[in-house]
Amino acid sequence: MRTLCPNFDREDGLETVLEVPMPEELFCSENNKTGAWRTVKSSLLRSPPDNTSSLSTLFGGRDAQIQMLLGIVGAPLIPLPVTSDRDILDHPMSKLIKNQSIESAMAKYIVKQYTAAAGGEVALAGVESMYAIGKVKMGVTEFCATKTLIGKRKKKMVRIKNLNNGNGGEMGGFVLWKKGSSQWSLELVVSGCKVSAGCDGNVAWKQSPWLSHSHASNEPSGPLRRFLQGLDPKTTANLFAGSVCVGEKVVNNEECFVLKLETQPAGLKSRSTSGIETVKHTLWGCFSQRTGLLVQLEDTYLVRIRTGPEEEDVVLWETTSETMIQDYKSVDGIQIAHRGKTQVSLLRLDESLESHSKTTMEESWEVEEVGFNVKGLSSDFFLPPGDLCTKENEECGFDFGDYSSPMMMPLKVSTAPWKLKSSRVTAIEDFGEFEG
Repeated sequence: MRTLCPNFDREDGLETVLEVPMPEELFCSENNKTGAWRTVKSSLLRSPPDNTSSLSTLFGGRDAQIQMLLGIVGAPLIPLPVTSDRDILDHPMSKLIKNQSIESAMAKYIVKQYTAAAGGEVALAGVESMYAIGKVKMGVTEFCATKTLIGKRKKKMVRIKNLNNGNGGEMGGFVLWKKGSSQWSLELVVSGCKVSAGCDGNVAWKQSPWLSHSHASNEPSGPLRRFLQGLDPKTTANLFAGSVCVGEKVVNNEECFVLKLETQPAGLKSRSTSGIETVKHTLWGCFSQRTGLLVQLEDTYLVRIRTGPEEEDVVLWETTSETMIQDYKSVDGIQIAHRGKTQVSLLRLDESLESHSKTTMEESWEVEEVGFNVKGLSSDFFLPPGDLCTKENEECGFDFGDYSSPMMMPLKVSTAPWKLKSSRVTAIEDFGEFEG
């Protein structure tokens, strides 16, 4: 990861300090330094969308894809409460499993084993703050849609693969900061677009280029999903302390215990607004029976959105995220995952069942640097921005995946005519019409 960008235009020019460290690959070139500089500029500066291709008609161009990736994959939250450290780290097993069901008792035992495998109670309890620097590569891998033709008992199906503009995906970097159990900050830059998110312990907020105000919730949020991807064992243990064991599963040839958590109705209600209802959210964690560590994280999020005044004007969105967590390494005696891959599927379904679409996205990430107990990191660092917009003063709709945005690809596809041409970078399969 590089923190300085060389000045290839002028030999005596000063280097540019990057807001977020960027991957070394962006600065590499097989030809010469000029080629490397062009690569960096094309990645850091947002190019205008290509409106000449048939894909732009359907998906709104590259900008719309980046917006969707950052809105859904960039900074999702887990709307579940995290118990205090003492509940899981200090109490003996006999007290934790007292008056518990067999499923809850098994889950608490598995979490205890995970705590020991991740570094032990003493090491985890000694972490007061942390930071992590890493790189990401994300892209839209597939889009599939089915639509019932008006006045016919027929359906039309289209599948499009490799929607990454021929570049294999969008590259970028991120910086994470955390203090205590509920204060955190994220800066993520991908292809010139920056998303900032954070929580000061009371208010969770998000800031992005396409939002006129910084959006926020007026209630304490759950943890940032990225911390649960092997970066913060203490938060992971405290979160799954209230789970139940639902069985076993094989993940990457590893026998695993599966723990399950569901958001309670009160938590779902706090995530809902006048036009967006959060119906269900479920989280699963797969813990290796061999190492005791978390190797897979999966969650499903179902939202109902009202799109018009009529009762049938409703759209269902189901987001399913599955993360493979790999490459654990010891950092100051604590096991931290340094690599992984997340696959997200976004399913849009009309309640009339006339049409539905599914978009699949992928993100691979690597952690380059991790540190604990950062000196001088104060609570002022996590204060929200001044242009904060909450549900109390404006119905701006706090949602780290903006499912109602008109720039979302499946929303545009539902109204666009499906007249597709061949493309150099995209494989399009038009299955034509068939009986419903």
